[in-house]
Amino acid sequence: MRVLVACEESQAVCKAFRRLGHEAYSCDIQPCSGGHPEWHIQADALEIIKIKWDLIIAHPPCTYLSNAGNRWLYQGGGLNFDRYYKGLQAKDFFMRFFTADCPKIAVENPIPNTIYGLPPCSQRIQPWQFGHPLTKCTCLWLRGLPPLAPTDVVQPVDCVMPSSRSGKNGALKHDSKSRSKTFPGIAAAMAEQWGGK
Repeated sequence: MRVLVACEESQAVCKAFRRLGHEAYSCDIQPCSGGHPEWHIQADALEIIKIKWDLIIAHPPCTYLSNAGNRWLYQGGGLNFDRYYKGLQAKDFFMRFFTADCPKIAVENPIPNTIYGLPPCSQRIQPWQFGHPLTKCTCLWLRGLPPLAPTDVVQPVDCVMPSSRSGKNGALKHDSKSRSKTFPGIAAAMAEQWGGK
């Protein structure tokens, strides 16, 4: 199967599909950090989805769409129009993946802010359902794919989101790039359940 993992520089999902023998490629405007540049397309993913793929899994940026950004969307008693406009642009980017010409599509993002009117997600998953003892609600919008079945349910002991601050200087415990990487257990479930053995 030819698989495109759009907006992925970590290559976690790409490598999971490669382990099962699929022709999978990650794609991002950034260089990959997953160790396999030969499987990485450094380009605008919206151009690459025009190629024929059997499956597209997209991880579009969530900065402006996420419900976690409400505190910046409403400031000073009103709507922050600059941020709202960026959110509308992010929605357009998201929807270009969800409506791409491909028989199987999964788009991943956190719980979105309702102001942008994204379609209802197909499923919500947690890392603790796939062997990682953490909570971080992730929504999946699916076309032509079944919902992911949990593979290794464990007891959650810590929360990844929202980004918590520690210390007197309010430094982030985890940077946004680290928090956005796909958990290996979820990547493996995607490959096994959507790609076959």
